[in-house]
Amino acid sequence: MVQECRTERIAGCQFNLSVMSDDFADVILGALDQVDTSKIWKETDDVSTCVRGRIEHVFDVVKAVYLQAAKTGKHVEMSGTFSIGCPGDSSGDTHMDASPERLNEAASVDIQQKAGCKFALYPMNTTSYMDVIYEQIDLSKEAGVTVSPSHYATRLDGEAADIFNAMESSFTKVQEAVSHTTMTFTISANSPSNN
Repeated sequence: MVQECRTERIAGCQFNLSVMSDDFADVILGALDQVDTSKIWKETDDVSTCVRGRIEHVFDVVKAVYLQAAKTGKHVEMSGTFSIGCPGDSSGDTHMDASPERLNEAASVDIQQKAGCKFALYPMNTTSYMDVIYEQIDLSKEAGVTVSPSHYATRLDGEAADIFNAMESSFTKVQEAVSHTTMTFTISANSPSNN
């Protein structure tokens, strides 16, 4: 059964930003401070940051936070989960700005940062979930990133901004057909393993 879904629904992401450097707190707090979060609801605690709002605003903020941290040249990793349509999500913690303008795009567009990412899509409550997943993996190949298989995930390599754009495109398309969709990801830049 295909359900018609909309992009105006509340989406969210809970993420952890890790910086492998002695000044990790300055890098993390600096990245959070440089990003305009006025179109989303945000809460940061000692474990993670949670953002909620319209899909494009959630991705805009998460991508911008990562790019601002990674542009420092430090080894930076972000892991998180995007979600939309969770039946148990009745929390009022949200801000739903309906305007499509992305507030952080202009500040992020010129940041060139190579990265590697592993992500996994979970279309919930559908028997044809593998067809949905394979379709999105094929679409990711057209997004300017290198796509390769990995155990329990799909690997994306390329510019960090393109990686986030590919994940957003996949997430958005899946949630249009499957009301409850989650996506996990880990993205890493400036790793000494690449040297």
